[in-house]
Order: sequence, then C-alpha cells, then structure tokens
Amino acid sequence: QVQPVESGGGLVQAGGSLRLSCTTSGRTFSNRAMGWFRQAPGKEREFVAALGWRGLLYYADSVKARFTISRDNAKNTVYLQMNSLKPEDTAVYYCAGHSSGSYYDPDSYGSWGQGTQVTVSS
Repeated sequence: QVQPVESGGGLVQAGGSLRLSCTTSGRTFSNRAMGWFRQAPGKEREFVAALGWRGLLYYADSVKARFTISRDNAKNTVYLQMNSLKPEDTAVYYCAGHSSGSYYDPDSYGSWGQGTQVTVSS
C-alpha cells in the first residue's frame, strides 16, 4: 500500500487557522475513502474527519463547524481546513486510507502517513 504524506502543520495561536494536506498516489485514489485522525501526547488516536463513499462527510463532534475535509482527485490530495483552532486541538494529525468498516475506527484504515504536528498556543 502507498503511504500518504501529510503536510501543513505548524504553530498557530488560538482562533487561527491551518490547512493540512495529504497526498498519496495510486490509480484508485478517487474511489477511496480517506480520513484524518489525531493523537495528543498520552492519548489514544482519535477520529477527526472522513470523506467517505459518494463524498459523504463525517466529523467528530469536537471539530464540527470548525474543520472541513475535502479532496482534489486531480492532485491525489485530501485537505483538512481547520478554523477557530483551540489549544485542545494540539496533536499530531494523521491521514489514512480507508479499507473497510467504520469510518470512525482507526482499525478500519489500512495505510497511514507519518503525521504532521499541529500546536495551538493559548
């Protein structure tokens, strides 16, 4: 499986915005559901957002109305636009390709990137 590559993380003040990108390759990218997860120090990896089959969107309650997942199939890229960032959004953010099962479960994803650090200062 091809490993996605995330970028766009950084340090931002509370209330600011960042856009994460996840680029992968493969002929089946446009047909594959993709998800974003995050993991803060000492915590388990948690679901953030997914762009599922037929373009349906899924969000964690904690990021609804603040984060937006989208994709550009021509660029084999998935984006996560993050607005109104909060210190509790600080984590390493991972992109992953969905294999089967619940979009909310990290075990449903078969290929993971290395992650990009997002730090939100108060």
